[in-house]
Amino acid sequence: MRAVPPAPHAEHDASFGAAEWALSVAIALVWGSSFLWIAIAIDDVAAPVVPLARCLFGALALACLPAARRRVDRADLPRLALLALCWMALPFLLYPVAERTVSTSVTGMLNGGLPVVTTIVTALFTRTVPSVRRLVAVAVGAGGIALVSLASTRGGSGADAGGVALLLVAITCYAIAVNVARPVQARYGALPTMLWMELLAVLWSLPLGVPALWRSDATAAAVGSLVVLGAIGTGAAFALYGVLLARAGPVRGMIGIFFTPIVGTLLGVTLRDDVLHPLAVAGMFVVIAGAVLTSRPEPAPPAATATPASTVRVGSDLDL
Repeated sequence: MRAVPPAPHAEHDASFGAAEWALSVAIALVWGSSFLWIAIAIDDVAAPVVPLARCLFGALALACLPAARRRVDRADLPRLALLALCWMALPFLLYPVAERTVSTSVTGMLNGGLPVVTTIVTALFTRTVPSVRRLVAVAVGAGGIALVSLASTRGGSGADAGGVALLLVAITCYAIAVNVARPVQARYGALPTMLWMELLAVLWSLPLGVPALWRSDATAAAVGSLVVLGAIGTGAAFALYGVLLARAGPVRGMIGIFFTPIVGTLLGVTLRDDVLHPLAVAGMFVVIAGAVLTSRPEPAPPAATATPASTVRVGSDLDL
């Protein structure tokens, strides 16, 4: 009988150190501002143009790095094609469609719940139950995100139920993708994996994106936003994110998501004259507390040390 794995590829025993925090902060800054860039872009372009442009500009940015231009085996192309759809093409379309009826602050709040969804999906993938400490840590971070988002949504902005449903689908896609991607990233590295996903995501986005170009206006603001979303938010940030996932695992790799509502709130205050409520400040501290708690690795299960032979067997079984 096949042994039940103790989540060997979901966590690392090493502590979450300075390098991992630096990667998380950079990712939070880029992705926290992405809701603003999407909102600017869809003022002038149709929603299907966004995933096409993001993946195209992202692929061009990554292709400039020699380390990313690595060939992959044909046998891995189906998994990469699935990742391209689930991690990029589909959620990149769902976000701009949802932001037609959902405010950017509410979008940030729901996107900040990604660690919660990832914890659940990872537990299903690895057939393990998260510890009480991990569940409490995620709940603390999610509570802080809710506080920040509540303060940001005061003043009449709200959310449409259909748009919220689309965002929840997009978040679930992300949670599934970060688990599916690990064997491919372990084989080829983060940069080649991301480049191939972006190239394949361009193909996924062509059928809807090309016709939508004729319904769009190529204004300087829209084009500039799409370039930033693609080259930085999809190229550079996803490469950094892939490195972080490889170092920290899919659950702790989500820590930067906790900070995206904070970035969105600060951008609203500095660039759009939004009022920063005391509740948002309190929420920021709660989010940081949740991120710190989440960064602590899970304790090793006793079975991992008691039966080393079965542990090796499980690891080989998971590397599909």
